[in-house]
Amino acid sequence: MITLMAAALAMALLGAGAPNTPPKGFTALFNGKDLAGWHGLNPHAVAKLKDDKLKAGLAKQREEFAKFWKVESGELVNGGEGPYATTDAEYGDIELLIEYKTVPKADSGIYLRGTPQVQIWDTNQPFNPKNPDRNPGLGSGGLFNNTPKAKGRDPLVLADKPFGEWNSFRIRQIGARTWVWLNGKAVVDDAVMENYWERGKPLPAKGPIMLQTHGGEIRWRNIFAREIGADEAKAAK
Repeated sequence: MITLMAAALAMALLGAGAPNTPPKGFTALFNGKDLAGWHGLNPHAVAKLKDDKLKAGLAKQREEFAKFWKVESGELVNGGEGPYATTDAEYGDIELLIEYKTVPKADSGIYLRGTPQVQIWDTNQPFNPKNPDRNPGLGSGGLFNNTPKAKGRDPLVLADKPFGEWNSFRIRQIGARTWVWLNGKAVVDDAVMENYWERGKPLPAKGPIMLQTHGGEIRWRNIFAREIGADEAKAAK
């Protein structure tokens, strides 16, 4: 079983070195200087398009990317609009370390294999009885697009830091099985991430990492990934 001690070690390594310096075995996905290695894509905006309209929609989002995203003080920054920041590379089984800071009323998340999502909430939002399956007050880190009441959809604990402080995720995904730690606390423990795009079908074997933007400023930094090999994947319990 993946232990909390291992999670705490990864978080310690994340903050141990110089900014944007990956821990041993990890690769920096964001260089802290420019948008190299990333492009713009909101998959929801093109999901129903086909052929030439799809090509035009994808091209438009790539063109718009640099209008909405910028690099500031080594941070990847977006004001809450535009396409999502999407890695050029695709990933399968990985361990992902990433830090974020957001603002009130913003809503964001991390897409794994191009699939939504590890959720980021404004936890101060009031509960709406007309939408009982939307529970921002429970905290960030849950697999929000899983079926309501399914394992992992809501986080195990509230681990968010106050606005103005940086939050740290450690995410581990092997096949469709997903573990999430937020600020060193386990919030998802070995839950299957459902295929949002094709319910009932397995999660894609590979896909990009996508950083969602919606409703307010989001800042990201120290984005590091480690690909998990077959032997390690088989040993995971």
